[in-house]
Amino acid sequence: MSALPAPETSALPAPETTSPLDADAFRRTARAWSTGVALLTAADGEEVFAKTVSSLCTLSLDPPLVSVAVDRRSPLAAAVRRTGRYAVGVLAGPQEPLARRFAARGAGRALGRFPGVPLTPIATGAPVLTDCLGWFDCVLDAALGGGDHVLLVGQVAAAGGDGGEPLLYHAGRYRLLHPAAPPPSDPASASVPSHPLREPAHDPAHR
Repeated sequence: MSALPAPETSALPAPETTSPLDADAFRRTARAWSTGVALLTAADGEEVFAKTVSSLCTLSLDPPLVSVAVDRRSPLAAAVRRTGRYAVGVLAGPQEPLARRFAARGAGRALGRFPGVPLTPIATGAPVLTDCLGWFDCVLDAALGGGDHVLLVGQVAAAGGDGGEPLLYHAGRYRLLHPAAPPPSDPASASVPSHPLREPAHDPAHR
């Protein structure tokens, strides 16, 4: 049997060149992504640092890793690189004033402490905001470059929190979850609600 002829091949067309992405278009699209809100904290000597972030991500369960992105020029990022530790506190709905306070430029650096903000060392020595939904006390695992930000990957040494309703961020605004509907008192009322296009259930008595 003669061999089949090799299929004809042609070079793939060169990708079309595109104009540089408009920065405003990127920002508008990024605002479609809803996130929680967290407070990133660190200490270096007598100085304490805090910054509101929406980039917290849980990376791994074994080992337990989280990451958070911060401006690479931030003094907080430099402090974390020097000391090798940081903490992240997930903010609750009523903590919007705290989020706004530390989102302001220049507000997140102080000597000794931030008035009215209880920060407590737990496991690593980093200052931890324990009065929040949840907190992670971390040892720096890696600091990865990412454009104008640095991604701080931390191995979680301790974690905890009080639970509750989260503070959210969407489309450039802080937001809250809608209140959940209360559970029905009568178990019989927990049936699936009717649908205008759904046929009524067949009654066995009319078979």
